[in-house]
Amino acid sequence: MCHVLVIEDDPIAALDIHSVLKGAGATSFSFADTQAEAVERARESLPSVIVSDVMLSKGTGPAAIREIRAAFGRLPVIFVTAVPDMCEEPDVEILEKPFSTDQLAALFRQLRPN
Repeated sequence: MCHVLVIEDDPIAALDIHSVLKGAGATSFSFADTQAEAVERARESLPSVIVSDVMLSKGTGPAAIREIRAAFGRLPVIFVTAVPDMCEEPDVEILEKPFSTDQLAALFRQLRPN
């Protein structure tokens, strides 16, 4: 079973990510559109992989990841962003927008647990 936490404040982008990852083998999802909500969703259902935007309407993806990792350890993270220079988190993968669905699916397959 592979649970994915999608942290994205654009609902259309979140649905696109869901569609791609479901096709790539993700079995369940949680969604958050703010930093605080992301941390809460991770507490409710520990994700196997996190896919996050960097800039959120309230907070940032990197700040949410720091909080989540402080509580749960190093979880695999994919940042999808138009501003890759703003992401200096260690041990994460970055996909620069626009990216292809094939790129996201391939990266997810590499990171998901077997």
